[in-house]
This record gives sequence, C-alpha cells and structure tokens, in this order.
Amino acid sequence: MNHINITIKRLSLYVIGLFFLSLGVCFSIQADLGVSPVSSLAYAFSLSFGLSVGMMTIVANVLFIIIQVVLSKRFDLKESIVQLIITFLFGFFMDTTLFLVQLLPTPESILMRCVFLMISLFVVSIGLLGYFNAKFPLMPYDALTYEISEKFNMKFSKAKISSDLLNVCVAGLVCIIFIHSLGSIGVGTLVAAYFIGKIVGWLMTHFQKYLVQWIAKNNEEEINM
Repeated sequence: MNHINITIKRLSLYVIGLFFLSLGVCFSIQADLGVSPVSSLAYAFSLSFGLSVGMMTIVANVLFIIIQVVLSKRFDLKESIVQLIITFLFGFFMDTTLFLVQLLPTPESILMRCVFLMISLFVVSIGLLGYFNAKFPLMPYDALTYEISEKFNMKFSKAKISSDLLNVCVAGLVCIIFIHSLGSIGVGTLVAAYFIGKIVGWLMTHFQKYLVQWIAKNNEEEINM
C-alpha cells in the first residue's frame, strides 16, 4: 500500500510538472520573443505547416525517438511506447495551456512581452523541478540528450548544449525555408537557454528536499511506528 502511495505521489508530481512545463512554453509563445530550445522545433513546425503546437510537439518528439533508435542501434518496444504516451500527454497539455494563455490579454508592448518571457522562465523551471524529481521516464528530447552523451562519450552538460544548439539550428532552418523568417527563434531562445538551467538549479537547492520528503512521508511514518 505504501509503495502505491509513493507511486501516486510521483505520478502526480510528474503530470503537474509536464503541465507547468507546457504552460511556461506557451507564455514564451505569447511573448513572441523566441521559445526555449526544447520547444523550438515543434513551434517551427507549427508556424510552417499551420497545425497546432500540440500536434507538432508530438511529431517533433516522434522524430527524437527515431533518432534515439538510430544512434543506439536498438529498438525497445516498451520504452518507445512509454515515450509515446508521454509525448501525447505533453502534446495535449501544450494545446490546452496555449488555449488558456490566449485567454489573457495579448502582450503588445515590449515591456509586457518581456514580462511574459520572465513568467515563462519561472513556470518552465517549476515544471522541470517536478518533472525531474518524480523520477519517471524522460521525455524523448531529454532521453535523446542522454543517448548523445553515451554515444559520443560526452558529459551530459555538453550533450545538452549540443542537442539544444542543433535543435535551434534545425528549427531556424525550417522557419527560413517555409516562412522566410527565424520564426520560433529569437532573443527569448537565448535567454531561456541561459537562465532556465540557473533557475532550476536554484529551485533544486531550496525546494528539492521538501519534495523528496513529501514523496517519502508515509513511508517514514510507517517506519517510525
């Protein structure tokens, strides 16, 4: 029973983390200053082909799964199905949260656009805090980063920078070809690439222990009894 309670807490934290992650990305979309590297390709597809961001998020993540398989030269059906389920959930959240954010007044001044961008940084970081601490399977993009790290014997931090840079370059190329502008890439992309990691690090330092304690709370109480 205790194991079930812990799993439910972890799953709740994971789903809430994905929701906040998508919400933060949608604030950056509304800011129209460039989205974070992780979502740049999906948003580039959306701008180029006129389909929803959620749908293109699914397409982009399916591509990330395929690249994982090519790099690792192995296909794990169970792992791929789990990643697809996560992908569809995140895609659904993207469309839902974008609808909610679009209910807010559209930021027209540069000041309000910057405010939306700052909100996006913190909301994305809160989402990542929950997502990582839930200790559930990674989304395809993050799993691909780990695969790149192992395949090319790189530190994860360098692999992360490399995958973000490649994703941004491909997204920019897609936008230039189809809509003749950088589209999803802008100063907000650079700001997100630099600050989100720092904000997540600060949140981890101050709040990670409380999340871990909350997850293990019932287990500790039973042991003490």
